[in-house]
Amino acid sequence: MRHVPTAVSSPRLLASAIGVAISATSAYAADPAATAITLDATSVNGKAEQASTEYKVEKASSQKYTAPLVDTPRSVTVIPQQVIKDTSALSLQDALRTVPGITFGAGEGGNPQGDRPFIRGFDAQGDTYLDGVRDTGAQTREIFAVESVEVAKGPNSAIGGRGAAGGTINLVSKRAHLGNSLDGAWTWGSDQTQRYTFDGNYQFSESVAGRLNLMTHESNVAGRDKVNYDRWGIAPSLAFGLGTPTRVNLDYYHLESDDLPDSGVPYTVPAGGTGNRTSANPSKPYAGGDSSNFYGLTSRDFRKSRVDIATFSIEHDLSDALTIKNTLRHGNSMQDYILTQPDDSKGNVSNGTVWRRANTRVGNTATTTNQTDLFGEFYLGGLKNSFSTGIELSREQSQRSTYNVNTDTTPGTPGNSSSTCPPGSVGQGSGYNCTSLGNPNPDDPWNGAISRNYAGTTTRSNTAAIYVFDTLELTPQWLLNMGLRYDHFDTEYRGYNADGSTTVNSRGVAAKGEDTSEFVTGQLGLVWKPADNGSVYVSYATSATPPGALLGEGMEGNPLGGTTDRPGNLLSSDMQPEETTNYEIGTKWDVFDERLSLTAALFRTEKENARVQVGTTTYENVGETRVQGIELSASGKLTEKWQVFTGYTYLQARQIDGGALGKANDGNQLPNTPNNSASLWTTYQLTPKLTIGGGAFYVDDVFGNVANTTMVDSYVRYDAMAAYKLTKNINLQLNVQNLTDEVYYDKAFSTHFANQAAGRTALLTTSVHF
Repeated sequence: MRHVPTAVSSPRLLASAIGVAISATSAYAADPAATAITLDATSVNGKAEQASTEYKVEKASSQKYTAPLVDTPRSVTVIPQQVIKDTSALSLQDALRTVPGITFGAGEGGNPQGDRPFIRGFDAQGDTYLDGVRDTGAQTREIFAVESVEVAKGPNSAIGGRGAAGGTINLVSKRAHLGNSLDGAWTWGSDQTQRYTFDGNYQFSESVAGRLNLMTHESNVAGRDKVNYDRWGIAPSLAFGLGTPTRVNLDYYHLESDDLPDSGVPYTVPAGGTGNRTSANPSKPYAGGDSSNFYGLTSRDFRKSRVDIATFSIEHDLSDALTIKNTLRHGNSMQDYILTQPDDSKGNVSNGTVWRRANTRVGNTATTTNQTDLFGEFYLGGLKNSFSTGIELSREQSQRSTYNVNTDTTPGTPGNSSSTCPPGSVGQGSGYNCTSLGNPNPDDPWNGAISRNYAGTTTRSNTAAIYVFDTLELTPQWLLNMGLRYDHFDTEYRGYNADGSTTVNSRGVAAKGEDTSEFVTGQLGLVWKPADNGSVYVSYATSATPPGALLGEGMEGNPLGGTTDRPGNLLSSDMQPEETTNYEIGTKWDVFDERLSLTAALFRTEKENARVQVGTTTYENVGETRVQGIELSASGKLTEKWQVFTGYTYLQARQIDGGALGKANDGNQLPNTPNNSASLWTTYQLTPKLTIGGGAFYVDDVFGNVANTTMVDSYVRYDAMAAYKLTKNINLQLNVQNLTDEVYYDKAFSTHFANQAAGRTALLTTSVHF
């Protein structure tokens, strides 16, 4: 029987509310007079903000970027709202596929489910931000309340804080603004896709406005049996003092999901078992001849999640050139799941059978952050300074426990307690814990026992940081970009039993540890402007990843738990932050009357203090990895009717020194890092009412681990779009994603399995707006 934990709220009422709102909006569109009746025109004294339809973005949202993008000496890609709409992106991962150089890794149990982006070869699972504030906690992020997505590449600790070895991802929220607007959309598509969104902004007075975003989403996944995703969300926003020197924003975000998640496809296993995998002949995912095979159990598997984020910010203009802002945020993210992993570890895949290993997690992460910023312009010695400085204080806590899943339902039957599946042990003979590789039955009547395991781990951290950024205009042609940040980061963890007592290992050593790290990170860039619309730059930037930086909410390369230097522990470590350095030279140009942005960059990123195991009982910070390559991009208008959003990245990502026990992998390609990746999305307005578009997305071969013994093949995916303005207020848009129904894998785990991407998917969106 399927275990059902505490139920999340039903989205049906929300879907009905969105439907009513959209219907009302449609009525407005059909009868313009209704607008005048419903909206009190005398109460509107500000002009409504018009949503931009441009692919080109002039400046990042964060005040920490003290210059326009064309004068910022680092690679920054902004995915604007129009690209999100045109590509019909329904999640953060959908949106990020338009940015080359980003791939996604898979999660299981210990490494949680959720977004796990890799930027330029470095795991960025803990480097996602919401409006410039770290968004801690593993989750699968929605974008119904997101205005744009900003991707900064290269070490970025000076701006983002700890981690950020490969870069950062910042989500910009939809917030209340002056003016009135209503946007509603419903999307119907293949695989029972139904999605409804509502975005309404209303100006209550000359300086007060409110905005409400709603979403409900249900879908299966093309080309995959049984998998389904259901979620709903609400994001209200209130703003006071708009257009005045003092502005206050109150924002809230809530998202819930209830899914039957994809368990992935197992890697092939050579004769003799997984230990015989080699880099010369790496294992690839294989579903026994049917790519739609699902190895999970509908009676057992589930994934529920919940995210709540409340933000209070106040901003005051001290003068025309100086502003102070304080942001206070509290967020909580939870996920709860039992996920079947198609386990290859015992060699059973070579026998045509699969062990249904249960990965489980009950995780909850709470974060409170207060960030105070002072920014503006001043002149010193006749030189203009555009600056930003601030203080960040945060407290984070993550709790993780699991489920007991008793799979030994028929004692003595081969395959149960030993987690192996000899030939003939599938089906009832193994309590349905073993299934066929080529013909699994997700509806098998599994009857094992499930109970909560209240033993787990708590990790807490405190951050205190101060930072300053400045763009100094030496001359109109020469700019100096500088940034410096100091962090004090202390973290501790404790393993606990079901009764709350501290876990003690077999040698009598308590499962707990703590560490305090202090580190300074920075960035320095010199920009030469041969013309007002272009720049050439060189830059240097650093990052630091202290022990326990992810609070157990990701795959810790520099973990705190279990590696302290307390006497009696099996493993000891010097517990130093990992350090990453980036060198970059590039150029940026706004051409075609500054309608199109072109960028090019050569870069080299070195991690010189990676923690590696150098002996049977010892870790040291002596490892080294290196990523170097080239990046090209273009975004904006080629003509008034032709827009493009495209890029190419070449990455040479290698392990240079894996330490005494890891030297066998020296020279190998880093996991989840393709040598070549490219994306192209373009639209053309054929008539004032009809726009067509399409895209191609290429990702080279990707290895699942640094040993290069597991991998997924390269792929090209093609998309197409057509949009038609039915009336002034009603649009129709058809998107077909993965036109050729390519079977490909977009997430590779280090061992055991890879996740298959969706097949051909058609989405028809009807939107109303005014």
